[in-house]
Amino acid sequence: MKFQRQFILDIYDNPKGTSRAYLSVARKNGKSALIAAILLAHIVGPEARQNSQIISGARSRDQASLVFKLAEKMVRLSPRLSQIIKIVPSQKSLVGLPMNVEYRAISAEAGTAHGLSPVLAILDEVGQVRGPTDSFIEAIETAQGAHDDPLLIAISTQAATDGDLFSIWLDDAANAKDKRIVSHVYTAPEDCEVMDKAAWKAANPALGEFRGLKDLEDFAKQAARLPAKENSFRWLFLNQRIEATSPFLNRGEWEANKAAPQIEGGMTCFAGLDLSSSRDLTAFVMVFPDGDKYHVVPQFFMPADGIRDRAKEDKVPYDVWAKQGFITLIDGPVIVPAVIAQHVAEAAENFDLQLLAYDRWRINDFTRELDTIGVQLPMQPYGQGFKDMAPAVDKLERLVVDHKLLHGDNPVLNMCAANAIAERDPAGNRKLNKAKSIGRIDGLVALAMALGVEAMGEGLVASSPWDDPTFTIAS
Repeated sequence: MKFQRQFILDIYDNPKGTSRAYLSVARKNGKSALIAAILLAHIVGPEARQNSQIISGARSRDQASLVFKLAEKMVRLSPRLSQIIKIVPSQKSLVGLPMNVEYRAISAEAGTAHGLSPVLAILDEVGQVRGPTDSFIEAIETAQGAHDDPLLIAISTQAATDGDLFSIWLDDAANAKDKRIVSHVYTAPEDCEVMDKAAWKAANPALGEFRGLKDLEDFAKQAARLPAKENSFRWLFLNQRIEATSPFLNRGEWEANKAAPQIEGGMTCFAGLDLSSSRDLTAFVMVFPDGDKYHVVPQFFMPADGIRDRAKEDKVPYDVWAKQGFITLIDGPVIVPAVIAQHVAEAAENFDLQLLAYDRWRINDFTRELDTIGVQLPMQPYGQGFKDMAPAVDKLERLVVDHKLLHGDNPVLNMCAANAIAERDPAGNRKLNKAKSIGRIDGLVALAMALGVEAMGEGLVASSPWDDPTFTIAS
């Protein structure tokens, strides 16, 4: 396409010579394919140099492998290239036979940047680097020092903030006016609406060609409807510098689910337990599947000593909520695991608890107390990273949007929902981030874990959890 041709021409027809080149566009605009084509020009094309070395670098093995596979596919599809390029799949390497040029795809995960001397280095998705420095990229930059005129090309979506490495590079290119630096940035206007089609085109020069319009439109509508999606849409699809963290739930949508839960003794339930440090809020949340709806019953615990001070510190009425019965106070200055264990054991006795998901933090204290009172529960550790939390977070959001979560307007759970921030990784997975949230979110984390193990437990409800050897038993 025209924008790709212009980038190539500006690099290779630069009368001053090009030392660095940056191309920043939104996702799915052919970045990796462009990298592969440029690589081949240096392996066996007009830019090939005798006995030289070329690398492409990416943050992950999967991303590095993608660039190699695209270049490999181009070779295999061309009878002429297949005769003059040797493919070494096990090393993600191509060798240009006429000039003995070696190309390798490397990743930050593999730690293979040292010991190289590339005349050309192409970096894929530098925008994923957080902060102003990166040891992997520094190793690549310094490795090029043996050449008189090395070339470094970075092709990526924008970084999240001005202080991140790729942002610093782009700003330097814009301000320094160095003729040897080529910088092309395609981004939407800062104050645009997410449904602005002109803004879509500004950030997606391949829109309507190999960048699908319908796909982008669907994501834009979702971002307009769900605040939790807007920041990531602006970052990945509008190529704006915006943190991929955002408020998780829309307040109006959450309030629309405030109907009181309808539960009876013996009902099937799943639960999440988020134990706190010694003086903070501990959350135990049960969810009761009922057709396509979910009834939510939360319990919260705090030490009685110093509760007014914590209420002033967090600017929320913990003491008032305790008097109203929404928080169970534990005598003394710290959380007592025995009290939590007793309440969970009573809940398991009253209801058909299929599975309890827990964060591993302080769980040994809890299971020891269960042991002391002679109670065994079906339990499952639940990871707090993107991989494990993403399905639970997606399910929680979907239930809220569809108005199928009956949380009873519990004020402590309301607080947790209002405070929650969703963080997104480059692959689009989300998790709830306690560090970046604006207050305590323990109740929402416990609710997400309960919904997560409910999805795992589908099909187990009619059978005994004791029959599944993957369950962790507190004993």
